[in-house]
Amino acid sequence: MDLIWPPPPYRPPTPARVTEDGTRFFDGLMYSANPGYRPVLLDVHVPAVAEPPPVVVWIHGGAWLEGDRRFPPPTVSADSLFGGLLRAGFAVVTVDYRHSAEAVFPAQLHDVKAAVRYVRKFAGLLGVDGSRIGVWGESAGGHLAALVGLTGPGRLEGEVGVPGDDSGVAVVVDWYGVSDLALIAASGRPLDPGMPNPERELVGGSDAEWPALAAAASPVTYADRVGPPFLLMHGTGDTTVGFAQSEALERRLRESGTSVTLRPVVGADHIFLGVEDVDALVAESIAFLTEHLAR
Repeated sequence: MDLIWPPPPYRPPTPARVTEDGTRFFDGLMYSANPGYRPVLLDVHVPAVAEPPPVVVWIHGGAWLEGDRRFPPPTVSADSLFGGLLRAGFAVVTVDYRHSAEAVFPAQLHDVKAAVRYVRKFAGLLGVDGSRIGVWGESAGGHLAALVGLTGPGRLEGEVGVPGDDSGVAVVVDWYGVSDLALIAASGRPLDPGMPNPERELVGGSDAEWPALAAAASPVTYADRVGPPFLLMHGTGDTTVGFAQSEALERRLRESGTSVTLRPVVGADHIFLGVEDVDALVAESIAFLTEHLAR
């Protein structure tokens, strides 16, 4: 076998494990490796369908400080979210990315865009349709999903993982994501004891640099051109990421001519706390993805 040295900053997919119903699982694929950092991984779940299915990339939350690709927020079961997507005929890609204590923005966005490029490059080996990719994120992951939709391809690509600028996506679902870092930092919302300010931790820098860094990491900054269709779903009682964040992004998207649906979840707090039937919100989001990713 031919040895490539130095090795590329990613590894091709390893063979899948197959369940009794024919679902194929690719676990722990290294889609990017950066010297000095842990490799970042993704999982791929592919349903047993006749044709290569469209792909939904799931981006976890956690204030950019924590979180794991394998676990949805505690208000949503993995079967409802990941299982629901599989049952609807989607391949599901769940991604990790560098946390803000490891690297400041735009490292997180560079990682997620590298994951999209990885799926597109290896679509044949994975058995998915690399021409139909959507992103869905919650909280910090919603922020990153919005940025993927608004900056790709060609802006803020980074130089990690699979090279190139083919990180465009066809649709974005953003659950209660941050859209304007300066606005949320000035909102006076309470922070968990001992937790650093997530937005300041994300961008780093000095107080003097904060305004420019906050703008550079805010989705509203990049809503200056027509993007893919957006579904913004947000609790009106969110005390962590205020509903005004999705309102601000909706306004900017409409101004740019982007198709956007803002779905208020009346009274819901962050991660849809207080909602009796979160599964219905999952189903609504999957229906939106189906509308825009089906052939």
